[in-house]
Amino acid sequence: MKLRTKYILLVSILHLVALVLTYFIFCQNKLFFIVSEVFIALSIIASCQLYNQLIQPLKMLLQGAEAIKDRDFNIKFLATGKYELDELIHVYNQMIDQLRTERTKQEQQHFFLEKLIYTSPTGIMILDYENIIKQANPKALQLLAMQEKDVIDNPVNSIAHPVLQQIHLLQSGESKIITPNGVITYKLQKAHFIDRGFARHFIMIEELTAEILAAEKKAYGKVIRMMAHEVNNTIGPVNSILQTALKKKELWHGEDAQTMQDAVQVAINRNYNLNLFMRNFADVVRLPEPSKTSINLNDVVHAVIQLMELKAGEKEIVFYHTFHDQPLYILADRQQLEQAIINIVKNAMEAIEGNGVVSFTINSTTRQLVISDTGQGIEDNTADQLFSPFFSTKKDGQGIGLTLVKEILHNHGFEFSLETKKPGDTKFTIKF
Repeated sequence: MKLRTKYILLVSILHLVALVLTYFIFCQNKLFFIVSEVFIALSIIASCQLYNQLIQPLKMLLQGAEAIKDRDFNIKFLATGKYELDELIHVYNQMIDQLRTERTKQEQQHFFLEKLIYTSPTGIMILDYENIIKQANPKALQLLAMQEKDVIDNPVNSIAHPVLQQIHLLQSGESKIITPNGVITYKLQKAHFIDRGFARHFIMIEELTAEILAAEKKAYGKVIRMMAHEVNNTIGPVNSILQTALKKKELWHGEDAQTMQDAVQVAINRNYNLNLFMRNFADVVRLPEPSKTSINLNDVVHAVIQLMELKAGEKEIVFYHTFHDQPLYILADRQQLEQAIINIVKNAMEAIEGNGVVSFTINSTTRQLVISDTGQGIEDNTADQLFSPFFSTKKDGQGIGLTLVKEILHNHGFEFSLETKKPGDTKFTIKF
């Protein structure tokens, strides 16, 4: 029962009792009976006025409570001239002003945070309490190369992406650097914040490829320059002495003379090979900035196919190519791009044991070149290191082929990847 109903019921019962008592007490004396009735009537009027004075603050409190419930902080009450009621109105109006100020500040902070997340150069993903992705900023989608519809409202561990699979394994507060395809390096960080008393996780994804490449190049460039300097300074005088010795006929007498001359010549040739070996490494460091012109990618790939076809035939490797009819024009340094594609094809041929196939596919719509081979593929334990300087899976490899490819393609700003889709199907993809 409401307080208002209780009050009306109590006042009604009291006045009804008073009327009955006055009737029985003053029924013989009409004057006293009339006077008592007047007093009861005045009491009823006073009770009604008191009811209005008591119920009005309650009504105002109810209206204020409804406004707060609806998050409407614009409703304020005017003073009535009644002290108690005005004190209540004053406190309520102060509270509403404070709530409105706090809400405005909170909305501004929320808007700023949303804008910051949206425009952040770092990929950010926010999860709910059950590790379902609820928000991903444009940078995160770009780094993952995925559409928003494929990410939002999906559990992290349900998406078949190497970066997201690593994120699922991270604990809050942990960070990790990964290179899932041997080309692009990511730094992953996982943390949490408290939302309504429960922890919610968020992930930050940064691409470190450019920074790591610069640091790598600076490190191995210094080593290569030092090695080249020492080797050249040694090989030059040594070869000069050996060649001078070969020309001195008087030094070569006896049964073993020819054998010794042959050995010296082998040493000279080996020194030349060592010099060439060092120049190959130095070429990576001294690679000039690309001189870009508009070239037809179809012509470049055709030229490489013609160059490498004879060598492929010797190994019983067949070249297949699939091109669109229309040319694909790109801005690139033709000489450098040809060298990069030649190195890619050489690696593909070397990965094939016996006969096999190397395929070239140019897609003008997606602006991609895919070079695939039927070789043995890439092992999981070497995938991260394929483009590292000095690393090679071949017995006599120098580890500069793919390093040079990486350097050329990065200098052009072309995205690329190398991965084994399935046994006998390894693809090198370049996006122009």
